[in-house]
Amino acid sequence: METTGNSTELTGIAGWAVQLMEQLGGFGAGLAIALENLFPPLPSEVILPLAGFTAGRGRFGLAEVLLWTTLGSVVGALALYGLGAALGRDRLRRIVDRLPLVRLSDLDRTEDWFARHGDKAVFFGRMIPIFRSLISIPAGVERMRLTRFTLLTTAGSLVWNAVFVFAGFFLGENWHVVETYAGILQKAVIVTVLVAATVFVVRRVRQRQAHARIGR
Repeated sequence: METTGNSTELTGIAGWAVQLMEQLGGFGAGLAIALENLFPPLPSEVILPLAGFTAGRGRFGLAEVLLWTTLGSVVGALALYGLGAALGRDRLRRIVDRLPLVRLSDLDRTEDWFARHGDKAVFFGRMIPIFRSLISIPAGVERMRLTRFTLLTTAGSLVWNAVFVFAGFFLGENWHVVETYAGILQKAVIVTVLVAATVFVVRRVRQRQAHARIGR
């Protein structure tokens, strides 16, 4: 983002998103969010505050932008749900069975966990960076009832979208402040995932080494 005097010239993803919204209105905001669900490198933490900022400039109303962005979130999530359903449980198990350091029992535990907490995982997952998109795939694999998935996704997406859209609307030219704090949250999630993955790999390698020594 480049700032000159009192005007703000947006570049990159931010510039693309604003141009899309200015040309297509609320539908453009929904389209951007639908694409963000399918391609997580497109950050909703940038697009949504920009949608609120653009609404504040009178391009469209807050209710309109919330409707379109939530609809975009649901459409993108349903596409990934369909991907998970097409993949299916049997094919997923064959893939997992070929992966190093991963056991089918790990997948079984994951499936059991999703069976117990799937509703909360889908609802709250819509509010966690990175997992916002990914949570739709296991829901599809497990064939969560489509109406339930859609309702939970709509509710979770509406909460997430509203927070960022209203922040961008009220912050106006200072909308990028939201991006800063959202970036901190995303980094915290990435670090947590990396630490958990490292612990998992270390434990699994040690288990294999212990089994190898016993087998001698």
